Amino acid sequence: QVQVQESGPGLVKPSQTLSLTCTVSDGSITTSDYYWSWIRQPPGKGLEWIAFISYSGDTNYNPSLNSRTSISRDTSKNQFFLQMAYVTPEDTAVYYCARWGSSYEPWGQGTQVTVSS
Repeated sequence: QVQVQESGPGLVKPSQTLSLTCTVSDGSITTSDYYWSWIRQPPGKGLEWIAFISYSGDTNYNPSLNSRTSISRDTSKNQFFLQMAYVTPEDTAVYYCARWGSSYEPWGQGTQVTVSS
Protein backbone atom coordinates (compact mmCIF):
# COMPACT_ATOMS: atom_id res chain seq x y z
CA GLN A 1 0.00 0.00 0.00
CA VAL A 2 1.57 3.25 -1.19
CA GLN A 3 1.99 5.88 1.48
CA VAL A 4 2.98 9.54 1.23
CA GLN A 5 4.26 11.80 3.97
CA GLU A 6 4.85 15.53 3.93
CA SER A 7 7.67 17.23 5.80
CA GLY A 8 8.98 20.74 6.09
CA PRO A 9 9.15 23.77 8.33
CA GLY A 10 5.96 24.83 10.03
CA LEU A 11 6.79 28.53 10.06
CA VAL A 12 8.05 30.64 7.17
CA LYS A 13 8.63 34.38 7.17
CA PRO A 14 6.97 36.58 4.57
CA SER A 15 8.92 36.98 1.32
CA GLN A 16 10.91 33.81 2.01
CA THR A 17 10.69 30.52 0.13
CA LEU A 18 8.57 27.65 1.42
CA SER A 19 10.15 24.24 0.83
CA LEU A 20 8.29 20.98 1.40
CA THR A 21 9.19 17.34 0.80
CA CYS A 22 6.87 14.44 0.10
CA THR A 23 8.36 11.02 0.80
CA VAL A 24 6.71 8.11 -0.97
CA SER A 25 6.96 4.59 0.40
CA ASP A 26 5.88 1.16 -0.84
CA GLY A 27 5.62 2.41 -4.41
CA SER A 28 7.74 4.21 -7.00
CA ILE A 29 7.13 7.77 -8.19
CA THR A 30 8.15 6.57 -11.66
CA THR A 31 5.35 4.00 -11.92
CA SER A 32 3.40 4.70 -15.11
CA ASP A 33 0.30 6.82 -15.21
CA TYR A 34 0.54 8.31 -11.76
CA TYR A 35 0.76 12.01 -11.03
CA TRP A 36 2.17 13.31 -7.79
CA SER A 37 0.50 16.45 -6.53
CA TRP A 38 0.69 19.19 -3.98
CA ILE A 39 -2.61 20.53 -2.66
CA ARG A 40 -3.31 23.01 0.09
CA GLN A 41 -6.19 24.13 2.26
CA PRO A 42 -6.10 27.61 3.79
CA PRO A 43 -7.98 28.05 7.04
CA GLY A 44 -11.70 28.21 6.47
CA LYS A 45 -11.36 27.62 2.73
CA GLY A 46 -11.52 24.74 0.29
CA LEU A 47 -8.80 22.65 -1.24
CA GLU A 48 -6.55 24.28 -3.83
CA TRP A 49 -4.46 22.26 -6.24
CA ILE A 50 -0.93 23.67 -6.55
CA ALA A 51 1.01 21.48 -9.00
CA PHE A 52 1.82 17.97 -10.09
CA ILE A 53 4.83 16.09 -11.39
CA SER A 54 4.14 13.03 -13.47
CA TYR A 55 5.72 9.60 -13.39
CA SER A 56 7.87 10.73 -16.35
CA GLY A 57 8.85 14.06 -14.80
CA ASP A 58 6.43 16.33 -16.63
CA THR A 59 5.09 19.17 -14.54
CA ASN A 60 1.95 21.26 -14.45
CA TYR A 61 1.00 24.21 -12.26
CA ASN A 62 -2.02 26.10 -11.06
CA PRO A 63 -1.88 29.25 -13.21
CA SER A 64 -2.55 31.46 -10.20
CA LEU A 65 0.58 30.14 -8.48
CA ASN A 66 2.76 29.28 -11.46
CA SER A 67 5.02 32.30 -11.34
CA ARG A 68 6.42 31.52 -7.90
CA THR A 69 6.01 27.74 -7.58
CA SER A 70 8.32 24.89 -8.53
CA ILE A 71 7.78 21.15 -8.24
CA SER A 72 10.63 18.69 -8.63
CA ARG A 73 11.65 15.18 -7.66
CA ASP A 74 14.52 12.92 -6.66
CA THR A 75 13.84 9.48 -8.04
CA SER A 76 16.77 7.97 -6.13
CA LYS A 77 15.09 8.96 -2.87
CA ASN A 78 11.54 8.46 -4.12
CA GLN A 79 10.67 11.97 -3.06
CA PHE A 80 9.11 14.98 -4.68
CA PHE A 81 9.32 18.58 -3.58
CA LEU A 82 7.50 21.89 -3.55
CA GLN A 83 9.11 25.28 -3.49
CA MET A 84 7.01 28.43 -3.29
CA ALA A 85 8.77 31.76 -3.38
CA TYR A 86 7.81 35.13 -1.97
CA VAL A 87 5.25 33.73 0.43
CA THR A 88 2.71 35.95 2.15
CA PRO A 89 0.32 35.27 5.04
CA GLU A 90 -2.23 34.24 2.40
CA ASP A 91 -0.08 31.17 1.78
CA THR A 92 -0.78 29.94 5.30
CA ALA A 93 -2.45 26.56 4.89
CA VAL A 94 -2.28 22.85 5.50
CA TYR A 95 -0.22 21.45 2.63
CA TYR A 96 -0.88 17.94 1.38
CA CYS A 97 0.86 15.67 -1.06
CA ALA A 98 -1.19 13.07 -2.86
CA ARG A 99 -1.08 10.65 -5.76
CA TRP A 100 -3.48 10.94 -8.67
CA GLY A 101 -4.42 7.89 -10.67
CA SER A 102 -8.15 7.93 -11.27
CA SER A 103 -8.60 9.80 -8.01
CA TYR A 104 -6.46 11.42 -5.34
CA GLU A 105 -5.32 8.49 -3.23
CA PRO A 106 -3.40 8.18 -1.00
CA TRP A 107 -3.10 11.52 0.78
CA GLY A 108 -0.53 12.47 3.34
CA GLN A 109 -1.68 13.62 6.74
CA GLY A 110 -0.85 17.21 5.79
CA THR A 111 1.60 19.66 7.24
CA GLN A 112 0.63 23.04 8.64
CA VAL A 113 2.59 25.94 7.19
CA THR A 114 2.18 29.35 8.76
CA VAL A 115 3.58 32.45 7.11
CA SER A 116 4.29 35.04 9.75
CA SER A 117 7.05 37.33 10.85
